[in-house]
Amino acid sequence: MEMFLKSVAALNDETRVLMLRFLEEYGECCVCDLQNSLEMIQSRLSRHLRILKEAGFIKVERKGTWAYYSIRTPLDRFRLEALEEIKHLDISLPKLQKISQNGECKV
Repeated sequence: MEMFLKSVAALNDETRVLMLRFLEEYGECCVCDLQNSLEMIQSRLSRHLRILKEAGFIKVERKGTWAYYSIRTPLDRFRLEALEEIKHLDISLPKLQKISQNGECKV
């Protein structure tokens, strides 16, 4: 029950829905690329990423000192259907502005 409520709460924020759509579109992204593309300060971005991770939507992989985020797989039916619904929303998705190179952040 607790995980279900966390998942629903995570979807109750426009920024987090945008972030899920962004990761669904572009795949794994370094935190520096997310920060640059979404024009978000690091502390705010980290807070939203933590909520999405705790809700079971995304995973983080550490590569050296950098964190790379992507949609978690496999997902249960609820999260899969939520992501499918998000695909159909009229969201103005920013372009991926990649500043990392060869797997290394440049921030």
